[in-house]
Amino acid sequence: MAKALTIAGSDSGGGAGIQADLKTFASFGVHGMSAITSITAQNTVGVEAIFDLPPWLVKKQIECLAEDIGIDAAKTGMLSNKEIVRGVANTLKKYDFPVVVDPVMIAKSGAYLLKEDAIDAFIKYILPIAFVITPNKHEAERLSGIKIKNREDAKKAAKEIKKLGAEAVIIKGGHMQVATDLLYYKGKFIEYKGKKIKGCTHGTGCSFSAAITANLAKGLELEKAIFIAKKFITMAIQYGEKIGHGHCPVNPLAYMAKNAEKWKVYEELYEAVEELKKKNIVDFIPEVGMNFAYALPMPYAKSIDDVLGIEGRIVRAGKKAKAGEIKFGASRHLAKAILKAMEFDSNVRAVMNIKYDEDVLKRLRRRFSVSFYDRQEEPEEIKKKEGATIPWGIENAIRRAGKIPDIIYHKGDVGKEPMILIFGKNPKDVLRKFDEIRKM
Repeated sequence: MAKALTIAGSDSGGGAGIQADLKTFASFGVHGMSAITSITAQNTVGVEAIFDLPPWLVKKQIECLAEDIGIDAAKTGMLSNKEIVRGVANTLKKYDFPVVVDPVMIAKSGAYLLKEDAIDAFIKYILPIAFVITPNKHEAERLSGIKIKNREDAKKAAKEIKKLGAEAVIIKGGHMQVATDLLYYKGKFIEYKGKKIKGCTHGTGCSFSAAITANLAKGLELEKAIFIAKKFITMAIQYGEKIGHGHCPVNPLAYMAKNAEKWKVYEELYEAVEELKKKNIVDFIPEVGMNFAYALPMPYAKSIDDVLGIEGRIVRAGKKAKAGEIKFGASRHLAKAILKAMEFDSNVRAVMNIKYDEDVLKRLRRRFSVSFYDRQEEPEEIKKKEGATIPWGIENAIRRAGKIPDIIYHKGDVGKEPMILIFGKNPKDVLRKFDEIRKM
């Protein structure tokens, strides 16, 4: 198993530092180890206190790990003071593993995490042992002495930082107009393009550098390690949860957890569809076909591609039902319906459509909560907007009922077949309701 070490401060809020690094290592299946440099009392709002550990203890943490477990790659984060800087540098020089340097200087809240008189020591002792250093715009400006206003400035700054001893320099684009990271390595520049996304950003730098470290520990080349780290941190920001009252933390587990959730969702819907095909359901299949959709749990359900459906739908095949392949993004209509419903209750994640029938609807009202929307009431601006009808309709029906009902129906429109939708917490819940409907 690959083994990675983080040499950094402890964030009591769990959003950055040692805590973020260890979560990141775990997301890549790497055994994470830590050498704590400082203990902080902090939350999402700010850093309230810092207690630096003695340099000899930081050094001892590194040495005992190297002697027993072994280290495939390491990263540095908060080093706090010049004595710790020198101690860490002198210790790491004894070993032959790549060191990723995250030049942690200022916290998201504005608190200084590297004392001003330690910056010169950082440049003198840490940069020469760095395989790659990962400054943001402000850190790169402080290290290079160059004001960065555009890409050419970033290139000049990277070259200046490289002269200080680091083998490679990647200047992150998070604080720039375009979220493109710029790597300077072996005399050439490589761009890792990205786009600005809204989300949680506390711990971004720690998690990004830890992702590079984890992939170097697994034996990947630097360029590939950074490529994966870029994808990883984008997901971590996008799926961060709004925790606390300040800068909410990234979610380093999203990279692993979303794929795990995809498999669980697939298994549940697959079993439900297999069970559904065994039933006599032909009379309930609409002309356009039946579909069954199941969304990933929050915070991972963001778009149609995060909702599992049946490609080609469930259609009549003589007296039997035939289902297509189960895929993410396969049902645009039901995906939009369930995503809108989840805005009101994230526990309701499954939906199935059946043929509209007045007699069935009368029986449904005796047993289930039922609501509807009328396409004749649809505002012109909604009609003109591609794909806006279903979200509008579902919201309209939910607000009419005061909750997410078991059943939502509409009577169609010109060229639109009327439909009944069955909502539930999961596919089994939807199937249970459907079985009741069949037996009515």
